Amino acid sequence: MSNYNQDENIGGQALDEGVAAGEEATREMHRAYQRHQIKKNYYRKDRDSPYVKSFADKMKERAEGIKDGVKDSIRRIAEFLKEHPVVLVVTILIILFIWLSSNVLTVFQAVISSMGDTVLVSTYTAYDEDITGVDADYVKLEQELQKTIENTQTDYPGYDEYEYNLEEIGHNPYELASYLTVKYEDYKRRNMKQVVKDLFNEQYDLTYTTRTERRSRQVTKTGTKTVIDKEGNPHTVSYTYTETEYYHVRILTVTLKNNSLGTVIASKGMNEDEQARYALLLETQGNKAYLFNDAYVDYEDPEEYQIPPDALSDQTFAAMIAEGEKYLGRAYVWGGSSPSTGFDCSGFVSWVINHSGWNLGRQTADQLKHTCTVISPEEAKPGDLIFFKGTYDTSGASHVGIYCGNGMMLHCGNPIQYTSINTKYWQQHFYCYGRLP
Repeated sequence: MSNYNQDENIGGQALDEGVAAGEEATREMHRAYQRHQIKKNYYRKDRDSPYVKSFADKMKERAEGIKDGVKDSIRRIAEFLKEHPVVLVVTILIILFIWLSSNVLTVFQAVISSMGDTVLVSTYTAYDEDITGVDADYVKLEQELQKTIENTQTDYPGYDEYEYNLEEIGHNPYELASYLTVKYEDYKRRNMKQVVKDLFNEQYDLTYTTRTERRSRQVTKTGTKTVIDKEGNPHTVSYTYTETEYYHVRILTVTLKNNSLGTVIASKGMNEDEQARYALLLETQGNKAYLFNDAYVDYEDPEEYQIPPDALSDQTFAAMIAEGEKYLGRAYVWGGSSPSTGFDCSGFVSWVINHSGWNLGRQTADQLKHTCTVISPEEAKPGDLIFFKGTYDTSGASHVGIYCGNGMMLHCGNPIQYTSINTKYWQQHFYCYGRLP
């Protein structure tokens, strides 16, 4: 047997003896205390009796003996460790290992718990059918709004003209789901009816204004006059002339303002924690990107695209690209129509063409389609507009981009970017090409 093993045995024996002595001393003290309590009940009134004094003396002697035994055991252990330091080092290492293992396990458990918390706060907690159901309720309100606008002439007859100044109808369903998750956690569709109506009423502002204009026009009229011929005979002849005529026109202007759902939510006064979680849910799409499939969600990776030089020989198209590329990377904003407010799809295209030689004002995707001459895909060239339908629930064209040739378009997806029109999504929703006047 090695010296190390001998030292270890000796040290272990000394430790065992010390522990045994301590345990025996403890047991003996306990037994003595019990006997003392029994005796105390019998001699409570005679504390000066010889028996009590004798018992106290014996207890004192035993305590002194135990004290001396413990001291002797500690001295022997100390001498052993001094003579055999290896045992001391090993003992310390074992204790240190146990302590470190305990702390590492605690830290690991904390990390796992933190990861679980992160996944929870970045996930929509409501059932999928409640999330999509609430959004369907919001879409239904938007459809009713669209029908209200379309029925304007029936509901407001008697006007000579109707003017429409409309921003696009639509919302980002992930903004809605993220906000409701922050505020109501695992919400139920049946409980969100009024909340949805309130958000909708804050997002959209539909107004009607009337005015009367005095206008003038040139009209051709016929008159008669008497003329004398060469023989001096009078004749009545007809002639035409133009005259300025004034008239009044009654006009009804329909204005729809889309304040954007994101802007409405931002005004709700969420605290810092709620704002942080809302942003996280919006970024992760609640870990449920499959719930919605709208045009503002770009499922294709943004592609870098260089316009062929020969296409830029068209000065009008070159001006459109120069203006449009200023805003590459900008996020999609429902109802946005300028660099200061951000852009949605038609707001972006309207801005670009109005800063590239046209003056068509702010138009929706469907209004832009009606402004253009529809052309076949074979006729399409860079600078034409490309229209899509069904990217969200609305009639007519619902999305628009600027065709750049080679199956690419510049559009306001999320963000503003070049995108291939040959992906499955865009092919499914393709509507037509249009050429600007």
